Amino acid sequence: MSNSLDVHITVNGQRQAQAVLPRTHLVDFLREDLGLKGSHLGCEHGVCGACTVKLDGKVVRGCLVLAVQADGREVQTIEGLSESGEIRDLQSAFIRHNALQCGYCTPGMLMAASELLESNPHAGREEVRQWMSGNYCRCTGYQAIVDAVCEVLDARLTAANKGALA
Repeated sequence: MSNSLDVHITVNGQRQAQAVLPRTHLVDFLREDLGLKGSHLGCEHGVCGACTVKLDGKVVRGCLVLAVQADGREVQTIEGLSESGEIRDLQSAFIRHNALQCGYCTPGMLMAASELLESNPHAGREEVRQWMSGNYCRCTGYQAIVDAVCEVLDARLTAANKGALA
């Protein structure tokens, strides 16, 4: 590839070495070069959240980050988050509450929700609604998504309290 740059990115725990054009967005690198199709392209302006991934543990919009900016860093996609099992309860809650209708926004929603669960395990319903409003969903109207996230917050808090009492 002419004018390409070599990047070394750890994706879902696997070190990847690839030549990319400097203007290649991270989400395009993940989808096209690595075949990780879970992160979707939506608005391509960082507004909708369909391309959400974690970069060094923090959610970012994959359409706003260039692959070369991720050189030497760690990326986690919905595939890695799902395979690790750490969001199994969240995925189940999304299914129970029908919080994933067409499914296009679901990977980004799960990525965002997982960061909320980590960063604010005591979040209230309004905090959840505010946090999740950064990702667009045209099917569910957010009520089901908020219900699912709140259910997991409550269940994890209850489990933590029981563990503290034991």
